[in-house]
Amino acid sequence: MYKLSVFSRLTLTLAAAGVLVTAPAFAQRGPEEGATRETVALSAQEGAWTVTDTFWARPGGAPVVNTGMVADRRMVGGLLEETLHAADSSHPLRIDYLGYDATAGQWRYVSIEARVPVAPMSASSFERDAPERITLRFEPFAAPPIAPGWAGRMLRMEEVIARDGRDHETKDQYFILADGTATRWLAHRYDYQRRH
Repeated sequence: MYKLSVFSRLTLTLAAAGVLVTAPAFAQRGPEEGATRETVALSAQEGAWTVTDTFWARPGGAPVVNTGMVADRRMVGGLLEETLHAADSSHPLRIDYLGYDATAGQWRYVSIEARVPVAPMSASSFERDAPERITLRFEPFAAPPIAPGWAGRMLRMEEVIARDGRDHETKDQYFILADGTATRWLAHRYDYQRRH
């Protein structure tokens, strides 16, 4: 497992927050100050969530299911910060930030992954998606060597965040591995249930 020092995590977190803070001040005000519908929707996601991660290493492959994870979400200005960790640990597995850039009219996202050796990953929506269904496209990145045939290849990724009510959400990550086939497949599904 790839581990980051506390200083490295803090540095990456601050860098990610700096990348995302592009929304004008009016888009970051609280609900009592006339916040955008996007910021209000993000604020409603605060709290603790139980997370199940299902991973498919290749199209048609057998799923690997990981349970026992918790996502703690809180607002940092106009951004929703999510810290994913094992239920019995406070050590972050991933930290990400999601916000809406009202000037550009698009969602922006940064993910800092501590489970695999990848640089911070940024993504954005192409259009002004509704808060209930956001599609984010990532810049291609070097595939981590976590599955056969991945090492030395580039990976394209799209993430679809879908909310079906206050207490349930999925993050589906679709991959295309640069292997000459241009095959798109559902590689990760993070299933979130609000903890009460």
